[in-house]
Amino acid sequence: MKKKHWALLVLVLLVALDWYIRAPDARSRALTEAIETQASAQLKNYPYRFRVLRVEGATAVMGTPRNVQVPAFRALAVLYPKIDTRNANDPEFIAAERLLGEVQAEARAIVLAQPGIAAVSWALDRDWLVAHGIDVPR
Repeated sequence: MKKKHWALLVLVLLVALDWYIRAPDARSRALTEAIETQASAQLKNYPYRFRVLRVEGATAVMGTPRNVQVPAFRALAVLYPKIDTRNANDPEFIAAERLLGEVQAEARAIVLAQPGIAAVSWALDRDWLVAHGIDVPR
């Protein structure tokens, strides 16, 4: 019985440590909150939540569901499952891709307008992608 308690305690401590390591710092949380409070209705209603993952000096590292490794059509297939994301000429796909660019640019502009931030860089939001069943190359 005592071994089960120790195993449970170790498991809880490991989960807490994982949360602590992944938890954004106070500055990242404040920047993410700025996105949430200053966003347009279009950004607030967008199915992907843009957030600041970390701050490195004067650069905010923001999460994105797309980059060269994970093309936009893979994320858009999750965000808009009814759109034919395999057809690059589909008007709905083109509109969804354009909207993703617009809301991403708006989130970036909000972060850049915050004191102490001079640049934004993008990092794949691996946690979001994996949580939505998208394979992410290492």
